[in-house]
Amino acid sequence: MSMKLLSDKKGNKSSGSHRLTQAVMLALVLILLNIISSYFFFRIDLTGDKRYTLTEPTKNLLKGVKDIISVKVLLDGEFPAGFKRLQQSAKEMLDDFRSVNPNITYDFQDPNAGTPEQINDMRAKFKELGIIPTNLRIQQDNKTEEKIIFPYAIVNYGTRKYIVNLLESNVAGTSPEVVLNNSVGLLEYKFANAIQKLLKREKQNILFTAGHGELQQLETTDLESTLRESYNTGRVNLDTIVQIKNAIDLLIVARPRTEFDEKTKFKIDQYVMNGGKVLWLIDKLAVSLDSLRRPGNAYVPYDYSLNLDDMLFKYGVRIQNNLILDMECSKIPLQTGMIGNTPQYDQFPWYYFPAVMPKSNNPIVKSLDRVNLYFPSTIDTIQTKTPVKKEILLASSKYSRLQPNTSRLNFEVLRYDPEPERFNKPYQPMAVLLEGKFPSLFENRVSPEMEAGLKELGMKFEAVSKETRMIVVSDGDIARNSFNPATGEMRPLGFNQYERRVYANKNFLINCVDYLIEGRGIIEARAREVKLRLLDTVKVRDEKGFWQLINVLLPVVLLVLAGMSYFWFRKKRYASN
Repeated sequence: MSMKLLSDKKGNKSSGSHRLTQAVMLALVLILLNIISSYFFFRIDLTGDKRYTLTEPTKNLLKGVKDIISVKVLLDGEFPAGFKRLQQSAKEMLDDFRSVNPNITYDFQDPNAGTPEQINDMRAKFKELGIIPTNLRIQQDNKTEEKIIFPYAIVNYGTRKYIVNLLESNVAGTSPEVVLNNSVGLLEYKFANAIQKLLKREKQNILFTAGHGELQQLETTDLESTLRESYNTGRVNLDTIVQIKNAIDLLIVARPRTEFDEKTKFKIDQYVMNGGKVLWLIDKLAVSLDSLRRPGNAYVPYDYSLNLDDMLFKYGVRIQNNLILDMECSKIPLQTGMIGNTPQYDQFPWYYFPAVMPKSNNPIVKSLDRVNLYFPSTIDTIQTKTPVKKEILLASSKYSRLQPNTSRLNFEVLRYDPEPERFNKPYQPMAVLLEGKFPSLFENRVSPEMEAGLKELGMKFEAVSKETRMIVVSDGDIARNSFNPATGEMRPLGFNQYERRVYANKNFLINCVDYLIEGRGIIEARAREVKLRLLDTVKVRDEKGFWQLINVLLPVVLLVLAGMSYFWFRKKRYASN
């Protein structure tokens, strides 16, 4: 009996020692894994939308980074759950960047930390960099608090820096959850775009055409100032130059008003044939609000006769002699009465100013806010002699209709409630992307003078273009910024002074420029979609009790079963001894 007790004691001691050794080994393994994981970043992306997998263009870009690029994210501190998600997603995205290239470093900073003097100094510096804070309302414990946040990142490369706005603009009628979700989905593109811009040693060249009544520099100040952050910009009078050189990466024809002669068209044509890119911003018809406000309150639009129809037709599009009316539109003020000597104004939807929500998955317009167009016309796509891909970027809403140029315009259309059945011409194209090899307008019709000019330049006539791209928009004023007449202060591009909101005109044009110049590179990351999987509220309400019961009882049942199993195995083991 004593021998058996002694044996049991030795067995228990040995078993205990064995368990202690196992515990120590497990702890050592875990410590070793933590040390290794601090040097290596690895994870398996099991998400359906591959939200944790970088696109190939982004990976290739990061592999080319030879020096340190540091990213300072101004999202440290306490935030509501939505911004916590944006904060965590930004960290995970930068971890993904680091896994490709360790030269990418980052840190998070709390702009609201420090003494009042330090905070004020910091905010003054942010203001100089164009970093505008967001006033966030937080409701906790039946109390509403306001918190100033800075949803930005500062990307530094040597002495250069690039400011990244991590928060997408709040589209009217869009829930904060969707806005934050769109912001998360665009993190890869925004960080990669910043790095690409910083890595460029030489800026590419963009020229605005002049000499045909195009938008003046004062009218494109906002667009050009933004473009100059990444490109060289300037103006060129096509009538005074011999050729458009290949060193010009993009030509922007912004709202011309007078006719293009054949010589000028030939210069543009051969520029395109040699791989040049063009952004066409064309008003087909002459019409404006100022014209409607003249005595008589009526106006008949007329064709500008730019003499570009044959060229655009050859390239694959035709801008029609009509106007698009859309029930989804911006508003204008009209006088509705007088109180004493003071005129009274009300805002009315102006159907000729469509507020377009892009539906295309093209990275140019993916997740873009509404774009406001002014008296746009329909764009038809035409079959071309050579392979040219056409893709609609902007189109009217489901409730739109067409008005021929022979119809008189006036404000009478606003006196009556719209009849939806009359708005029966849905999804009219207003912006089209063209990609491929374009046929020359001048095939079999090159004049001796044109041939002599080419020979003098050491060039030959090209009947078919190299692979290239162009975008045609049936609205020239989409690129025009307005001014405060009282102060002369420039208003942001896309700013509607009556609605006091900014439409995404500038973002759309910047994306167009980036795509035309860079092609499908890192801009592909804009097309990524992080799906927002919202709960079915009806199902939640109906099954709430069931799942609450499961959450309460299941852990208890599992614990009881685990205890019974342990007791049974222990009893069986020692009973056999």
